[in-house]
Amino acid sequence: MRHSFFRSLLLAALLGLVPARLPARPAPAADRTPARVFTLPNFRTESGAVLPLARVVYGTYGRLNAARDNAVLLPSHYMADRHGYEWLIGPGRALDTTKLFLVATELFGNGHSSSPSNTPEPFHGPRFPLMTIRDNVAAGHQLLTQELKITHLRAIIGFSMGAQQAFQWAVSYPTFADCLVATSGTAKTYPHGVVRLEGQIAALTADAAFQNGDYTTPPTKGIEAFATVWTGWLYSQEWWRRELWKADNKPGTTFEQVLHEYRTNFIPGADANDLLLQMRTWEHHDVGTTPGFGGDVEKALRSIKAPMLYMPSETDLYFPLTDARYEAPFIARGMLKPIPSLWGHTAGAAPNPADAKFLNDNIGQFLGQPRR
Repeated sequence: MRHSFFRSLLLAALLGLVPARLPARPAPAADRTPARVFTLPNFRTESGAVLPLARVVYGTYGRLNAARDNAVLLPSHYMADRHGYEWLIGPGRALDTTKLFLVATELFGNGHSSSPSNTPEPFHGPRFPLMTIRDNVAAGHQLLTQELKITHLRAIIGFSMGAQQAFQWAVSYPTFADCLVATSGTAKTYPHGVVRLEGQIAALTADAAFQNGDYTTPPTKGIEAFATVWTGWLYSQEWWRRELWKADNKPGTTFEQVLHEYRTNFIPGADANDLLLQMRTWEHHDVGTTPGFGGDVEKALRSIKAPMLYMPSETDLYFPLTDARYEAPFIARGMLKPIPSLWGHTAGAAPNPADAKFLNDNIGQFLGQPRR
């Protein structure tokens, strides 16, 4: 069975593979973006915990020019790695590496950057501190300014939790980038999104093998329950009714086989505590709680100075279009451009040729606009 899209997307992100049904690329991603590690001694999180040595894994594409002003930041999404944006990169796509220098960062908790699974005591496993989107953005800012000596970006482009980071960059560092793009993600996780995430967390942690996070063997039943709940929110209802999953599977594949594949092999090899950490990061996201805004998301959105292309999916169940329509009027230089797709949340990461073209065309045009 060929992988359905989101599993393909996650595998691409985790292993550097190419998402199904997109144009071939000239060389394996791993050959172009080897992992690099930026270390942050005594990294203080918003929760007050101090990691003696935090790690941010990242990769780059292209070359930084002499003026150091051609850089674009690509912050990763849920459980993804530095290869998660290759649907935008290459000849004829929005990001031309003959002109741009791309920096792709990996979120805390993905198993490569500092995570519950790879951090020694006293922060191993369930003792790893909550990492907020602002923690990730602060670490990314240090990476750019201290390691790469980049003090200004051409753009920040993010999908899903990457879009959350783009919004936070726009609020925390309002003049750091010329422009921003957010696909399938909002400036805040609203209560309905928290309820969804709590349902997935409850499914995972209900497994007796979880042992409050101190498991000795993977809580397989819990991970499978989590994956099944997650899958129910991933695509639109019409995507399932029209059986659009058939496009990414061999002829004769049944719905039961597809569902079994999601349940048992959704994010291969993922650690349960890592999955939980990133869900906690997701649900705590709120630009309004940035210092100085007193919890007011509208005030925080009004502070955004840079032009922003806001591209929600019309059928996203994670980040509903109605939430984007609520937020967009507060962004003075924002442009709301919904993605006309039945592919739900995944539409923001080019799950099919039509969505890939829509994203590349609109993002490319937006990046090409003159800036004042």
